[in-house]
Amino acid sequence: MEKENKNKYIAVMYKLYSSGQGEEKELIEETADGDPFVFVSALGMTLDAFEAQIVPLKVGEKFDFTLAPDDAYGEYDEAGKHALPRNVFEINGKLDSRYIFEGAVVPLNTADGARFNGTILEIGDETITVDLNHPLAGKSLNFVGEVLETRDATNDEVRDALNQITGCGGGCGGCGGGSCEGCGSKGEGCGGCN
Repeated sequence: MEKENKNKYIAVMYKLYSSGQGEEKELIEETADGDPFVFVSALGMTLDAFEAQIVPLKVGEKFDFTLAPDDAYGEYDEAGKHALPRNVFEINGKLDSRYIFEGAVVPLNTADGARFNGTILEIGDETITVDLNHPLAGKSLNFVGEVLETRDATNDEVRDALNQITGCGGGCGGCGGGSCEGCGSKGEGCGGCN
């Protein structure tokens, strides 16, 4: 009896719409023609609720489902706003306005080195207010699209996906030789590896 592979290699084309309470539905992301969203299932690369909807589908099947905030990025939490000392964002006593501006999403680290993203809300003379909520917190997410490919993932695909999740497999060479301009964007893997 052959064991079924729980890791599926899946490629989808989709449009992602979001809406908050009392808000109109807004298109926030769309895969480009010829550049599908590809992931390996059962590795935590996507939202669990997204994966639960997509994994059972076959090639050519279309989907249109909505995830409530609790199944996506949670409810918005006002306690996620923090005023941090301005010098945390300074290099040689100055802010780099190319990266530090209101609305910018910036990579941050906890004292123990865990990476996460924050959105700059306000830049003051002494502090910078950062929102640590996910930008889609409090939003319902509507995914509309089609499955282009679904099959058992190869061992190499699982390994490559794990390397991406855990930080490029010990250096950016693990991302296929791409350059690493800065870790932590998107809050996963190396982020700057292309």
